[in-house]
Amino acid sequence: MSNSTGRRTFIKKVGLGSFAAVASGVTGAVAAESARAPGLTPEPDAPGMERAYNGVYTGAYLNRVAFPVGGLGAGMFCLEGTGAVSHMSINHRPEVFFEPNIFAALCVKGHQPIAKVLEGPVPEWKIFGQRGTGNGASGTSYGLPRFGSASFRARFPFATIELEDPEMPLKVTLTGWSPFIPGDEDNSGLPAGALEYTFTNRSSKTVEAVFSYNARNFVARGERGRIRKTDNGFVLSQEPGKEKPFTKADFAVYTTADLQPVIDYCWFRGGWFDPLTMIWNTIESGAMKDNPPADWDAPGASLFVPLTLAPGAQKTVRVMMAWYVPDSDLRIQDKGPDGKEHCNSTECCISPADSGLESYTKFTGDKYKPWYASKFNDVQAVAAYWTQQYAMLKRNSALFSDAFYSSTLPAEVIEAVAANLTILKSPTVLRQYDGRMWAWEGCGDDNGCCHGSCTHVWNYAQAVCHLFPRLEIGLRNTEFCEDQSATGHQTFRANMPISPVKHDFHAAADGQLGGIMKVHREWRIHGNTTWLKKIYPLVKRSLDYCIETWDPLHKGVLEEPHHNTYDIEFWGPDAMCTTFYLGALQSVIAMGNFLKENITFYETLLKKGKVFLEEQLYNGEFFFQKIQWEGLKAKNPAEAQSFGGAYSKEAVEILKKEGPKYQYGRGCLSDGVLGSWIAAVCGLEDPVDPQKISSHLLSVHRYNLKKSLRGHVNPQRPAYALGSEGGLLLCTWPKGGKLSLPFVYSNEVWTGIEYQVAAHLMMMSKVKEGLDIVRACRDRYNGRVRNPFNEYECGHWYARAMSSYGMLQGLTGLRYDAVDKTLYVRSRVGDFTSFLSTASGFGTVTYKNKKATLKVVHGRIDVNEIRILV
Repeated sequence: MSNSTGRRTFIKKVGLGSFAAVASGVTGAVAAESARAPGLTPEPDAPGMERAYNGVYTGAYLNRVAFPVGGLGAGMFCLEGTGAVSHMSINHRPEVFFEPNIFAALCVKGHQPIAKVLEGPVPEWKIFGQRGTGNGASGTSYGLPRFGSASFRARFPFATIELEDPEMPLKVTLTGWSPFIPGDEDNSGLPAGALEYTFTNRSSKTVEAVFSYNARNFVARGERGRIRKTDNGFVLSQEPGKEKPFTKADFAVYTTADLQPVIDYCWFRGGWFDPLTMIWNTIESGAMKDNPPADWDAPGASLFVPLTLAPGAQKTVRVMMAWYVPDSDLRIQDKGPDGKEHCNSTECCISPADSGLESYTKFTGDKYKPWYASKFNDVQAVAAYWTQQYAMLKRNSALFSDAFYSSTLPAEVIEAVAANLTILKSPTVLRQYDGRMWAWEGCGDDNGCCHGSCTHVWNYAQAVCHLFPRLEIGLRNTEFCEDQSATGHQTFRANMPISPVKHDFHAAADGQLGGIMKVHREWRIHGNTTWLKKIYPLVKRSLDYCIETWDPLHKGVLEEPHHNTYDIEFWGPDAMCTTFYLGALQSVIAMGNFLKENITFYETLLKKGKVFLEEQLYNGEFFFQKIQWEGLKAKNPAEAQSFGGAYSKEAVEILKKEGPKYQYGRGCLSDGVLGSWIAAVCGLEDPVDPQKISSHLLSVHRYNLKKSLRGHVNPQRPAYALGSEGGLLLCTWPKGGKLSLPFVYSNEVWTGIEYQVAAHLMMMSKVKEGLDIVRACRDRYNGRVRNPFNEYECGHWYARAMSSYGMLQGLTGLRYDAVDKTLYVRSRVGDFTSFLSTASGFGTVTYKNKKATLKVVHGRIDVNEIRILV
């Protein structure tokens, strides 16, 4: 626990035993057949605000809303703010611009039937400039009548859309969702989603209507397609191509048997726009077409459900979707030619049972295969499970949603945390056949961006370790087994399928040292001491490698050039990576003490490093870098290996005058004390003077947070924040000394860094300053220009943004230690209620009048002691 010296501790003893979820203690649980999760009725925006944080999206703020629905590591589609389906990405890769022609429709019968697509108006940005719009957006449903207005509200993993139209006697509420249950990674990773349409008759007459769900066979792209039967629906299919097994794909659309749907398995086959023209003719006539499957090449299919609603009556139609793509062509292998640098599997590989993954099938393939293929044989098996378990999965997902949104923490914080949990449903995350998680940094438009569960990016992400700790332990196993050599060198990008890697590039100092701290975090979260005993020798080997590579003179600071998250090497000691170093030393000392290991050497380095950092890398206001490139063991920077490319003649002249390219020197770096924050969220003491840490963070707030970026020069990647928008710059030079070529991303704004600085400020009781940063970020992601549920950096749904989860701890101090069975609380916001997730259960903690109470709504949490810190 990160405690400053002299902090008083108040202890409240709790009787030995457990807090467990009981039915009578769960409030607001969703009934199996309810139209939506509780609490989803939109409320008006707060007075004086354009849009309330964590509130409803309407009008211009609905413009870019696209909410991921799908499974962790299993693919997704997005439910847009209007009710449209887009970003269809079920083929183990992102397809950001894939918007299949798939839509729901309603026809109200009568003398003059009225038919409309169950979506709000098409956003204007889609009409011109997107792919295909120059040819008229052929193949879309944009030209079909729609409801006049829509509003959207998220209560992750649920999203609710209200549709209204003056011509329609029925009001429509659409709820889209897919399972998300902390601690249950399998059910949270189903290749499935649901759309529930609830119709309310607001007229004074009985209404006869027909609901339909309609889909072109969008999975058939390049190979032979067909549409097959399934219970109460249809399956869009593509057969595997010749020598292309990975092209096989199935997508099922179906409903419940009680609705007695009528299915058209084959739209009209013809040229030009015939299929869509003819199915709309059927829809607007109020007919229901019962049409058997064709052998091949059916353009699309529809399911129809008749509705009869008396005045004031309601009816819900559940549309369920499931998909199955059992193979892929994804393979990223970087094996060494002789294997000498590879992991010695008899010495260092940890069994799946040590991380709770013993139930999964061992993977031996040479290309990525999703974990769900080890559990289900085909799409019918997925659909059957989805149907059978629907009520339980919805109930447990609602338990999470209710608990999370019962929080009294600031709305902008809750919005930011929840918005970035959608990353776990995006194609950024994969799970291979044996159940282990593997991830990109983010998603390119058509492919993953920056492979291999990149350690220095995933350092920031604090959600998986609390919500799905078994998966996080799996990431540590990959890092210290397949990705670590016999000498302790760790490659920061894992192969896919996961396998021993080649060691022919720099280790990432922040990634490797951060992993050492995260081993301590995982042990404390999960309480698995058997795992700690097995992995500790590998952790120690990793740290010893770091010491001899970057601190060979044992000064306690990283002096030799060290690669880091900015894709360059820092030359000479800097505060950012040195705080990582000190935190890693602290981690090995803490774990070594528990295991009764000799940690004297590490204690000596820790003391030296603290003195050096505070006396030589602190200017009285913030920490900085002391650039050094001469007198080191490393080669001349112009000859050293780097992503930065070779030194041109012009760059050599800069080297002579200023030193190596891509440093920060006397700058105020937003990540300048990042290692101290990582240490804190990993349950470690911060070895650095908290007053100096606080001063640095306040300097970052003062100098790097800009209310407007008008006039700001950014020759790098400006789209993350620009113009009149505000944001936190990665670095500024308020005291001068800016280099001609500072590190390559220095002028940018990254949401993951914004949130980690905000969370760290909150930890230091600077809540107002932290919230300033959060608001600047979420104001950019308010739906007008950017999707509120897709914070991007080097790609969409960028993993670093899950640093936002750390704000829960930042504001409340909540941390559960499964080793000591102790719940820690340190409020920075007075009385509160906040969500808490552990390895064995989740619920809420309420802090009031300097006392804390725990309410478990799912699973159990063993607590011997609640410790309140002030």
